Amino acid sequence: MNKEKNTYFPSLKDVKVAADTIQKVSAVTPLSPSLRYSKQFDAHILLKREDLQQVRSYKIRGAYNKISSLTAEEAKKGVVCASAGNHAQGVALSCKLLKIKGTIYMPAPTPKQKVEQVKMFGEEYIEVKLIGDAFDDANYEALRECESLNKIFIHPFNDEKVIEGQATVGLEILEQVTESIDYVFVPVGGGGLSAGLSSVFKTLSPSTKIIGVEPEGAPSMSVSIKNNKNTALEHIEKFIDGAAVKRVGDLTFPICKALLHDMITVPEGKVCQTILELYNKDAIVVEPAGALSIAALDFYSKDIKGKNVVCVVSGSNNDFTRAAEIKERALLYANLKHYFIVIFPQRAGALKEFVVDILGPNDDITHFRYTKNTNRENGTAVVGIELKYPADLESLIARMKQRKFYGDYLNDQPNLFQFLI
Repeated sequence: MNKEKNTYFPSLKDVKVAADTIQKVSAVTPLSPSLRYSKQFDAHILLKREDLQQVRSYKIRGAYNKISSLTAEEAKKGVVCASAGNHAQGVALSCKLLKIKGTIYMPAPTPKQKVEQVKMFGEEYIEVKLIGDAFDDANYEALRECESLNKIFIHPFNDEKVIEGQATVGLEILEQVTESIDYVFVPVGGGGLSAGLSSVFKTLSPSTKIIGVEPEGAPSMSVSIKNNKNTALEHIEKFIDGAAVKRVGDLTFPICKALLHDMITVPEGKVCQTILELYNKDAIVVEPAGALSIAALDFYSKDIKGKNVVCVVSGSNNDFTRAAEIKERALLYANLKHYFIVIFPQRAGALKEFVVDILGPNDDITHFRYTKNTNRENGTAVVGIELKYPADLESLIARMKQRKFYGDYLNDQPNLFQFLI
């Protein structure tokens, strides 16, 4: 561990120790060339497939490295964590493999599938406690148990051993390539992976540019770097749950600030487009956070042309029940899905007129909610319309206004729009 102005930076020696520690439990995941993305961006694009780990994310690396470092006395007391996702699975499997008792706090609304996965990986060595409505509630109770029973809290990112475990992703990448790497795109949540990976490249491949990628709705690292201090966000969009944190780690922030070449944000809708593309065109299933690095390529297309590029695909724990929302967000981002308040005259044939004369030949009604008002000439409906081409929107609105069906456009009214998706 190197010290500079009392700031922690993981040393290459510590990362290599972590690599030896986790080698029996963490797969050496493929670094696979993507012919499609390479052709699309005129670059050599490689995907680091951390979604192929046993727990389907890189989180097993940091969790196992941390828990295996405990003293016998600490291990006997047991460990605690709070997580509704990949970290919980990494901790659960680590507890089972190391035969250490663990308590995992998860918010009560956590999907049953995720809870069952955690129990499957941990078996009799872990206890799942469903607490509160949100992550903060579960986290509070987890920390309270640690304090009252003197147990070890396994933090998902703000821990030296966790950072060193995640850093082994960078070590593996450099062992798997024969040519120099120009860019690495890495998803950023709390910063454990980006801090660890960037420290390895700083030592072994300092010319490589490490690009951190955050969700547009949760730019905690970007804001902190801009403010030159670790800054907590008041509100975040939680859709990309694997990378949505209000505050990054006090350990990870200075590392990322010093070593990342750039921090960029990607709209959630673009991430959803990427998820669907990977599934439909490459038969790759990823979670929203796992698609962040690939989604970022569009925003760096000029810089990466002709370059060797690695995208870290961080995980694939996607909840099937989210498929409809992912498609919806992708269509909205592509400007193909639109919601309106439509005014219908309360007379026979009004709906037929709307379908035949207002909608274009390729337009499709995907949402329709009508309220018939008594003693009024007109009734209103909330109508969702999917277009084939974004350019069709202007003419659709013109026809609605011309025939007096137009009431309002809802896509750009977030206070109303949130109730539709």
